[in-house]
Amino acid sequence: MSVEHIAVEWMDAFNAKDLERLLSLYHDKAKHYSPKLKIRQPETNGLVTGKEAMRGWWRDAFDRLPTLFYKITSLTADERQVFMEYVRELEGEDDLLVAEVLEVENGKIIASRVYHG
Repeated sequence: MSVEHIAVEWMDAFNAKDLERLLSLYHDKAKHYSPKLKIRQPETNGLVTGKEAMRGWWRDAFDRLPTLFYKITSLTADERQVFMEYVRELEGEDDLLVAEVLEVENGKIIASRVYHG
């Protein structure tokens, strides 16, 4: 599976709030960094490791923010990573420009890092 395809699958799973499908794209020991995570769970310093930690983070987000939706504006990729640019849409909040890098090895995401505008 190409890294571009992984990014599209990631976005589809996230927007469907299909947690297991989303997690299936990750290596078991993958790392995820997000400024929102740092704010919501300061003890993590914004970084979680492993599918169970990511499951808890995204389950919380899906439960708290049922109208959350991401719209891809750009994908840039090479053989090991994809840089996704997207708009974070949420009812009652201004749209937020977001960039995220997915690092991929052997068809699985090993690291993801979110950047907000």
